[in-house]
Amino acid sequence: MEPNTAAMTEAELVKLAQEGKMAAFEELVARHRDKIYARAYSMMRHDDEALDLSQDAWIKGWQRLAQFQGESSFVTWMTRITINLCLDQLRKQKRQRAESIEAMAEESGGVERQMPVVTPNPTEGLERLELRERIDRALAQLSHEHRTVLVLHEFEELEYKEIARRMSCSIGTVMSRLFYARRRMASLLAGLKRDKLE
Repeated sequence: MEPNTAAMTEAELVKLAQEGKMAAFEELVARHRDKIYARAYSMMRHDDEALDLSQDAWIKGWQRLAQFQGESSFVTWMTRITINLCLDQLRKQKRQRAESIEAMAEESGGVERQMPVVTPNPTEGLERLELRERIDRALAQLSHEHRTVLVLHEFEELEYKEIARRMSCSIGTVMSRLFYARRRMASLLAGLKRDKLE
């Protein structure tokens, strides 16, 4: 007879899952999937990518369950796995973007001519979407360290100490990266706005 997983504590579920009981792991997924997806989305700012990466995180979590020692909560451990997968993906995208920009520049003699013409639209929904796209474009131009610090602080509202722990750096480094990232975002957003007006 299957145990009633819904009534179990997280520690009991983890122990059963480590013994290979899939029902216990499924209960852990059900309890935490929204939080893990939200963390992936805050890093990637894209629904499909966040969904794929949160799924990958659960697969990796299941495969590495034996390594979970219980020093932190299960969801904190899963969040770390998610953030690492997102960082890997961001690094990969950054490399691909750099390669495609170089290719575009060689083909056309300039990236500017390849950029879509942005026509202003009075509807509020499209303006909001446009603003998000501008923010995403600006975020994409930050280094992954600066982008991650900004996302964890501004979107996830984590404290400096927690960000420093997750990124394995000092609080001073977090503060200086955040300062730089905010200044760079302000200048990039101003530049994107100016381009739109011209």
